[in-house]
Amino acid sequence: MMTQPQDLAAAELFGGLPEVGEEALSRLHARLAADADAAGILDVAYRTIDTPVGPLLLAATGKGLIRVAYATENHDRVLDQLATRVSPRVLRAPVRLDPAAREIEEYFAGRRTRFELPLDLRLSTGFRRLVLTQLPGIAYGTTASYAAMAVAAGSPRAVRAVGTACATNPLPVVVPCHRVVRSDGTLGNYVGGTAAKQALLTLEGAS
Repeated sequence: MMTQPQDLAAAELFGGLPEVGEEALSRLHARLAADADAAGILDVAYRTIDTPVGPLLLAATGKGLIRVAYATENHDRVLDQLATRVSPRVLRAPVRLDPAAREIEEYFAGRRTRFELPLDLRLSTGFRRLVLTQLPGIAYGTTASYAAMAVAAGSPRAVRAVGTACATNPLPVVVPCHRVVRSDGTLGNYVGGTAAKQALLTLEGAS
């Protein structure tokens, strides 16, 4: 198995050990992440989790969950974007993402219908961000049209802009853009693919 760059950094930080077993390396990395968090220099923590719609990358700042990404978005590219747009201090630190991982797992197990996580929405601005704040108002197990969401956002003619806001949603699944469909009832596009969108709606009993 290839050693991740951050794991090499951990080994160097803790003595540059010539031979480090996988378990020891994991402990060293966990200590590095904990120390960075305690020192206030862990700007973006991330981890991945397995779900029925494929592996999801979760990333969080000190303010809250900032990114959920499907594998189709290319997790490495997403991390690069976070390093550019938020901070270069990005580190795999699963503990910070434990609450998000737990709520998402509960959602897929059918035990959760609403997320209660603090969110960091800085990756969306203007009208797109306004749309995102309206999406949690679509109840679990229901859908709304792009046109209806344009009305809810205060711009009835901005149907296409609503579509763009949903397509660029940095927090899919948690901020439920999958519940927005076309006026004729067809699914429309989705960042994780139409199969994932259908799977989420089926899980919720909306389709």
